[in-house]
Amino acid sequence: MIDPDKRQAIYGLHKEGMGLREISRCMNISVNTVSAIIKQKGVMPDVARKDKRSIDEQLLRKVYNDCNGWKQRIHEILTEDHGIKIGYSTLTRMIRELELGGRKKQRCHQVPDKPGEEMQHDTTTYVLEIGKKRIKVVASIIYYRYSKIRYLKFYRSFNRFAMKCFLHEALVFWGYAASICIIDNTNLARLVGTGKQAIITGEMEQFALKYGFKFVCHEINHANRKAGNERSFYTTETNFIPGRKFKNLEDLNQQAFFWATVRMPNRPVSKTRLIPAKAFEYEKSWLKKVPEFVTPPYLEHGRGTDQYGYASFDGNFYWIPGTSRHDVKILQYGDRLKIYHKRKLLGEYILPPDGVKNAKISPIGKPKPKHQPHNRKKPTAMEEAKLRAVAPEIDTFLKTFALNQNGKKRHRLIRELYRLHQKLAPELFVKSIKRALKYRITDIRTIEKIAVLQMQTGIYELNPVEIDMAYRNRQAYLEGRLADDVDLSAYDLPEDEDG
Repeated sequence: MIDPDKRQAIYGLHKEGMGLREISRCMNISVNTVSAIIKQKGVMPDVARKDKRSIDEQLLRKVYNDCNGWKQRIHEILTEDHGIKIGYSTLTRMIRELELGGRKKQRCHQVPDKPGEEMQHDTTTYVLEIGKKRIKVVASIIYYRYSKIRYLKFYRSFNRFAMKCFLHEALVFWGYAASICIIDNTNLARLVGTGKQAIITGEMEQFALKYGFKFVCHEINHANRKAGNERSFYTTETNFIPGRKFKNLEDLNQQAFFWATVRMPNRPVSKTRLIPAKAFEYEKSWLKKVPEFVTPPYLEHGRGTDQYGYASFDGNFYWIPGTSRHDVKILQYGDRLKIYHKRKLLGEYILPPDGVKNAKISPIGKPKPKHQPHNRKKPTAMEEAKLRAVAPEIDTFLKTFALNQNGKKRHRLIRELYRLHQKLAPELFVKSIKRALKYRITDIRTIEKIAVLQMQTGIYELNPVEIDMAYRNRQAYLEGRLADDVDLSAYDLPEDEDG
């Protein structure tokens, strides 16, 4: 729209005799627009709509309350029941102007994009299909406001230690940090207060100082203060996740790393056409360089070692070379462990993949240990699966007596049942378990006697074994046929142990 002063100037030039085309060139306005302004004598035209609709305020408030604020239903009632033809956008504008449903949400103050001043961090949860299973994961993103670069990683759970590990990994990768990091009012970094009055915990404050930045909490309900980070999550949902397959958490993070640090930095931003990688190179002179060596975050754990030299941690067993069996100190880093004794490093270990438990892990560069840990669990998942596939009666027996037990009793019963399955013919085994299920018998020795009883009473007959009589012509048989018979009486069972 042409402002009033410019309109008066155009009309004044016309009155002084300047032509339309010359005025158009001088004012950089089309000839038709100049002609229209001259016809209006440089006066701002009245652009008020003649078809402007108005609704009685009392009626609008009543319908709003009757519909509990649902705008689509309000629009239907006004047009159908009251015959008021009004656009949906006009209706929503009127509702906002009347401040129905409460005060209008106040937007947080806008901050200009200045190089080196700000980065943003936040997390959100997704349920993704990983390895043909739906798994809940936590996505963590750090976003540089000026250059638009980001770093993305997924976790099974996210706590203060994971937050420190993530920020260390991201900042060391990019090599630079902004002056402040905008976060929400999370207890992972905040001690008390909210927004400007928030006090950051001493631990997180000292952590941030190592990289040259400080945490700043935004006001409550002002998530748009870190809109760039919120937009990053939207881009993750609409660009990274769709159409991708993930074998495990490691594969998910490998793909996320490539997407966030290679693909997206070299793709122009939709509106400004800014290329984040080039903007980051420009921004580096304002950012604070991360020191070449900064101690990564770690947690300290005390552990003992068993007689075979294993220290247990998080469901796995870490072998310590040597013959000493003393208490050790385990330092847990983001991707590895270090085990010390009296400030001496005994071994460094790569953390196993997500979900791996009950594993024996050797130090980097050391061979696998020969012995088993003292307290290592011995799962029976394989034996259980094979037994349940034999027959429905076996599956019912396990569900009734084994699977509802915990600890050693359950595993012992499954192992003993599996050993019995290997000793008996399949048909005899199924019949014995079916009879044991009927009388609710779980003792393996009794089940064995049931199998023997079925054989002795003729309930079950062994299938005849076909013998190839050609063995009589073998040289070994011919040489030994004249030898004395072997006395096998030592293997006969006493009468009271038979059957």
